[in-house]
Amino acid sequence: MKKLEENKCSFCGRGKSEVNLLVAGIDGHICDQCISQAYGIVQEEISFKKNQNLVNPLPLKSPKEIKSFLDEYIIGQDHAKKIMSVAVFNHYKRILNPTREEDEVEIDKSNVVLVGETGSGKTLLAKSIARMLNVPFAIVDATVLTEAGYVGEDVESILTRLLQDANYDVSLAEKGIVFIDEIDKIARKSDNPSITRDVSGEGVQQAMLKILEGTIVNVPPKGGRKHPDQKFVEVNTKDILFIAGGAFSGIERHIANRMNTHVIGFKNEDAPKDSQDLLKEVNAMDLKAFGLIPELIGRLPVIANLTPLDDVAMKRILTEPKNALIKQYEKLFELDGVNLHVTDEALDLIVKKADELGLGARGLRSVTEEIFTDLMYRIDELPKDLSVTPEMINQNSFDKVVDKINP
Repeated sequence: MKKLEENKCSFCGRGKSEVNLLVAGIDGHICDQCISQAYGIVQEEISFKKNQNLVNPLPLKSPKEIKSFLDEYIIGQDHAKKIMSVAVFNHYKRILNPTREEDEVEIDKSNVVLVGETGSGKTLLAKSIARMLNVPFAIVDATVLTEAGYVGEDVESILTRLLQDANYDVSLAEKGIVFIDEIDKIARKSDNPSITRDVSGEGVQQAMLKILEGTIVNVPPKGGRKHPDQKFVEVNTKDILFIAGGAFSGIERHIANRMNTHVIGFKNEDAPKDSQDLLKEVNAMDLKAFGLIPELIGRLPVIANLTPLDDVAMKRILTEPKNALIKQYEKLFELDGVNLHVTDEALDLIVKKADELGLGARGLRSVTEEIFTDLMYRIDELPKDLSVTPEMINQNSFDKVVDKINP
């Protein structure tokens, strides 16, 4: 009994009866409260080291090096990758060479807007850049944004995710990059005045103006609506690079009207022949006609278009990138001892089925999931080497194939 009373925490001196748990070591003891405090110290140290890594960014990479990195994950879209590479390159230079008072020239940021059909790679482009960047990076969705006072997220919440990625270090967050997805969903619904307020359209665009241009914003670090009593954090957006992306479905009509491609009586040989050619001609006037206000377009000066993917690009997407779908399935089957091989003809059929869905590269995942579900379900009955052919895919179910393999 006397020995138990003498057992005390070697850090705080509390006895065993004063704590919930007392862990014994070789020459001492530690209580549960000291363990919790030590864990907090360790987490702070890890966070500090991460911040130090962000403060000291990687060596400045040239636009060509950035594009070659993007080539490993994204097929095609060379024009958009060049524009993004230059934007990120200039952003790195802004971080490494901050503007001083004696400097005569102050470098402004060049925010970017990406225009492309669904499944053309806009979000993947942003995620791939996030892999290589050594600055805080956040992807936010514009569809949930509403004017202040209405159900939804305030515009200031765009910066909440960036602040979280920077471990709530304001100085780091002020040098980060934000990708605003689905920017076309906040387009002005029409030019005609309406009795109903457009709370997720033009009002949101106007609220975003100062944030994109550069101002001090009161940011709710935990989200504005769920924690109303929290203290706001001041973030200066002057050095934050904003990249906006949207499908802008139907913008081809505005481009066609501007270029007078609809002619009467004779064929205009110089007119673009399809939507892919039309998207190459997109400019600020088309974005304005679509429903973005001129003030917002002026703060997104760089416009890059992503062309729709053709069958050749879709087939390359299945096999060439580092995280290609077929490579993922080969790895999944390999973990179960099956060497999976998809024939070239089967790849063509997968691309054809994905084209019928009209979802771009996203359709490839839907088709492959449908195709390989039955095989994965009966993985334990498959042979060590399995080749997927068009005949197998056309059966719509692999149950018969597996039964043939294992009669």
